[in-house]
Formats: sequence, structure tokens, C-alpha cells
Amino acid sequence: MKEISNPFITSGYVSNDYFCDREKESLELIKAITNGNNLAIISPRRMGKTGLIKHCFHQSEISQNYYCFFIDIYATNNLKEFVFKLGKEIFETLKPGGSKFLDGFFAVISSLRPAFKLDKTTGAPIFDIGIGEIAEPAYSLEQIFNYLEAADKLCLVAIDEFQQIANYSEHNIEAVLRTHIQHCKNSSFIFAGSQRHIMQNIFFSSSRPFYQSVGMMQLNAINEKVYVDFVQLHFSKANKVISKELASTVYQLFEGHTWYIQNIFKELYANTDPGETCTLEMIQESVKDRIASYEPLFLSTLSLLTERQKEILYAIAKEGKAKAVTSSLFIKKHGLLSSSSVQTAIKQLLDKEIITSENNVYQVYDRFFGLWLTTVFGTGYRIQ
Repeated sequence: MKEISNPFITSGYVSNDYFCDREKESLELIKAITNGNNLAIISPRRMGKTGLIKHCFHQSEISQNYYCFFIDIYATNNLKEFVFKLGKEIFETLKPGGSKFLDGFFAVISSLRPAFKLDKTTGAPIFDIGIGEIAEPAYSLEQIFNYLEAADKLCLVAIDEFQQIANYSEHNIEAVLRTHIQHCKNSSFIFAGSQRHIMQNIFFSSSRPFYQSVGMMQLNAINEKVYVDFVQLHFSKANKVISKELASTVYQLFEGHTWYIQNIFKELYANTDPGETCTLEMIQESVKDRIASYEPLFLSTLSLLTERQKEILYAIAKEGKAKAVTSSLFIKKHGLLSSSSVQTAIKQLLDKEIITSENNVYQVYDRFFGLWLTTVFGTGYRIQ
């Protein structure tokens, strides 16, 4: 087992020992993969999609039988960038296998051969190509799928923030990918996304190429009791103490949103010395410090918004969870201009992923941002 100094992981994956629960979801995902099925996972960002996928990648029935590739395409805007991400991931995954694997890679994916270079300092092979140098991305993509199909092991490709392809400059990208994927018998695919309405449109709309082509998984918060037990276990292993009540307080403040609670417990664990007990005051201070650390980013975000967007954002933050935002009661309560201006601002904030909507209930997407807004423009928040 890999030993680490702090068991509350906020990025990457370490081992089963530092991964909380998700037993049902792991079994479902592994079952889908090992039966040759493709799967779409939908959940808010930072709920633990990446951790779940990488956890499954590390299970022996997957790691011993598959080449596993994971790419996050959130920052991509076109097919060239997609091809770059996928090509580099395959290269980096195969690199430990030595020259035999890399020669096989470039023998099939010849269009990316210029990316193969040797580090001037270490002499190690690196993948180094300018995105602009990918002259024919559609052809390179075809070659990549040819490689997957010809690989000497089954392949598993996970694409995070898959909804981003809906914003690509190429309008036929869904059809292109679907065509390649449906003819690729040697690979299974996981499509993970955080924007529910876009993901549902991609996979549920009968007019879209990916219609009914995958199984679906909705990733929700980890069960509170299971997570609290996880927290207490790791505190006790280090001779530290935290009560169930205080662990639940943190969980409930962020409604079990994995990344945020892991961040707070990471600090609490570091700030609690062996033999000591975590206190409510320590939780209050940790939350305050985490929010304050992101203040420059929050101020920058606000500076990019219009007056109307800021007004509705403040209103949603004050409510925590805002309903009936275009009603006369809500508009009057928060001094907003009109129903039509609220509708316009809501759409713009959703497009910018600053707020999220679930069953017509609106909430600030970033939980730290939401708490900061209530502190600066509202009555503040309470931890008790």
C-alpha cells in the first residue's frame, strides 16, 4: 500500500485505502466495461467522476486485461485539440512498455510521427507537437481508432467533460466519433459529463448520432454515514479525533459534494495534532481560510459579468437554492428588473457554468464561491 501524509485526496488517485465507498457504482461500471458496453456518467463537476473512473482502472480485472486511457477535454475547442489529447494519452500510457510499443504506435498513427522526440536532458521519449502541426485531424483520428482496433489488448477509453464536443467548431464531430466508435470492437468507452442537459441531449435525443448508444449512470453524493465513518477511520488511524456530529456538519454544509468536503477534511486533518480533537472552531476557520484563498478568482469572475447577471447571481446565492426565479415575488424580494431580464441573465450564467439548475432549482455552481457571495453580499453562512 502506498503511504501518504494526508488521506484526504483532492486530486488524482492513490489506492483503494483512500477511496471512499462507490462500491455499487464501481461494480456497475466494471460490469459494463467487461461486457463490452459503453457507459455515460453524469454528475456535477467535482462530485467524484474522475476518481471513480481511475479507481476502476486500478482494479485487477481492468488493469491486467485492458490498456486504459483517460482524457479530460474540458479545455478543448475543436477536433485538433481532441486528437492531440487522445494521441498524447495513448503515447504516455504505452511509453513504459519501451520502444516496441512506441514503434507500433507510430507505425499505425504515422500522421503524429513528428510528435515523437527525445528529451534533450534525459534522453527519454516525449510527445511534443504543436496543435497547429496536426494538419489533418480527421485522418489522425481515424488512425488512432485503427490503432485501438489493432491493439494487442482490449482498450478502455474514458473521456471526461464529454459535453464539450457540442461546442466544437466542427459541427459533425458527434457523427464522426459515433461512426468510429461503433466500428471499434476492441474498445469500450466511458463518456463522463457535468452538464446534465447537454449530456442528455447528446444521448437521449433521437436526432443525435449517440442516441441510445450507451448505458447511463447518475453519480450522486456518497452516503453521509459511509463518508463520516471514512473520515473518523482515517483520523483515528493517526490518533486524531473528530466526532460524528462535526464530520456530518462539514458533509451537510457542502451537501456531500466530494471535492469540497475532501478539501476541508484535508485541512482539518493537517491542523489536528495526534492526540488532539478537532473542534467546531477549527472547522469554521478552515472553511473561512479556503474561501478567502479563492477570493482573487471570485473577484475576477464577477468583473466579467454584467450588472443584470450579478444581480441574479447575488439573489441565488442569498437563497442558497432559488426557486421560481422569474416570479413576481422573487423579483420583488431581490429588487430585480423584470422577468425577461432574469430569464436572459439566467441563461447566460448557465452557459458560463456559474450557476446550475436541477428541476428548476438554481444554485451557485462552485460551493466556495456561493459561500463567499453570501459573506460579501448577503447575511453570511453559519456552521454550527
